[in-house]
Amino acid sequence: MSFLNYHHLRYFRAIANEGSLTRAAERLNISQSAISIQLRSLEESLGQPLFHRQNKSLVLTEAGGIALDYAESIFRAGEEMAAVLKNEVSGRRRVLRIGAVATLSRNFQIALLRPLIGRADIELVLYSGNLRDLLAQLRAHTLDVVLSNLPVRRDADTDWHSHLLDEQPVSLVGKRTRQRNKFRFPEDLRTTPVLLPSLDSNIRSGFDLILERSGIRPVIAAEVDDMAMLRLLACEGAGLALVPPVVVRGELDSGLLVERHRITDLRESFYAITPSRRFPNPVLRELLHTKFATHPVRGGSKRKPSG
Repeated sequence: MSFLNYHHLRYFRAIANEGSLTRAAERLNISQSAISIQLRSLEESLGQPLFHRQNKSLVLTEAGGIALDYAESIFRAGEEMAAVLKNEVSGRRRVLRIGAVATLSRNFQIALLRPLIGRADIELVLYSGNLRDLLAQLRAHTLDVVLSNLPVRRDADTDWHSHLLDEQPVSLVGKRTRQRNKFRFPEDLRTTPVLLPSLDSNIRSGFDLILERSGIRPVIAAEVDDMAMLRLLACEGAGLALVPPVVVRGELDSGLLVERHRITDLRESFYAITPSRRFPNPVLRELLHTKFATHPVRGGSKRKPSG
């Protein structure tokens, strides 16, 4: 078995964090040629290239992303050893890095991650952002999975897999009113303010199409790219919010909000986006297999994750 040098991993981690041999050498106060030799020695020892050049930066390969995770684990183990000897015991944990688009229901995320929450052996790292930026992080191996309302097309450069996790109905919800007349959809949207997801949302495009076909121009009180803010505005009485009921489940159960109309032609889909990887995160594989084993996709076949 090839000898694994602790210093090699230290230099490798510095390069990964800095994205440059020059900056890593300056940080470690050694010559660039010395750190380059150490990196080449580590790559030869592991039998895998750990970086590739992109523009003028060094970007982790898939093997490099795996190596960095293990390197961090090794350094954490060293810190744990020191903590144990000082009677400051800490446990070693596996890390799952998840990105979620801002429009994704927080309630859905909690329900999905519930099997992992509170486990002493797992650390969850959660990020929120737009789909483009999150996919860039996924491509750079700094995320293990991206949760999205939309599937991602596979192309020649990236072999994405879009695992359909669930489908939810979509409704207009708002504060309870004294008005006794039944809400008429879509006619009453001529005068009733609505709170809508941003134009990037698939349910927004479907909603707009329904109203256009009906000749209805709605009174838009707000357009929001965050489901949590959409829920808060609905609770403030700013208008009827277009959301999957799962987003406002607590408010519906308490009676703070009521479902005014369920739009049968609209459904919100939830996807887990992953790339093909030789070394998939075992925690992610466990999570997806648990999801598909216990909660088959509504209205579709139960689909096993492919990596």
